[in-house]
Amino acid sequence: MNATPITLAMLSQPTSPAAEAFRALRANLKFAAGDRPPRVILLADTGTGEERASVVANLAVALAQAGDPTLLIDADLRQPRQHAIFGLPNVAGVATFLRGEDDALPLLATAVPGLSLLPSGPQPPNPAELLAGARCATMLARAREAATFVIIDAPPISAVADALALAAAVDGVLLIVRAGKTRRPAAQRVKEQLERVGANLLGAVLTDAQVEGGANTY
Repeated sequence: MNATPITLAMLSQPTSPAAEAFRALRANLKFAAGDRPPRVILLADTGTGEERASVVANLAVALAQAGDPTLLIDADLRQPRQHAIFGLPNVAGVATFLRGEDDALPLLATAVPGLSLLPSGPQPPNPAELLAGARCATMLARAREAATFVIIDAPPISAVADALALAAAVDGVLLIVRAGKTRRPAAQRVKEQLERVGANLLGAVLTDAQVEGGANTY
């Protein structure tokens, strides 16, 4: 797959409005429920995924930079991007664990202190079935033990059933909405889908919003 290289604002532009926005999102999540903030969070969208992958990676970096051990799970088994963002191999990961080929989560250390990655692994023929299987609960339970925060990248909810299989099992879901691009009916349909599976919708992340000076931020 040929994808546009993704630059992480948290690493390349730490003083930018985008980086500050991710720090604000981090603070909102950490203090969202007082003493019991959501720890396992799924980020989903209605779009192509490249922008979602950037938001997921930046949020994971922001949490790790605050001193919280963070695990990023790339559960997009169809078009994975996180291993490429962090320059890591994708030989084993979610798919191999869910198929029972790995006894332990095949975690990889990133160059960001405190941040680990569980890549997608080789593309399986049945992503939705794997993510809906009983072994997925084991994966999430072990992820909780491995880190304070677990951030999950998943495919667009409106396109495939993969993300819905995970949405009901996590502590909360953040919906990524692109300013000027995400249509209200599409966002509403996704919200209704999440409600039907009993997911806890934490809120939305607005991307590509115009700020003073004409710059784009998250």
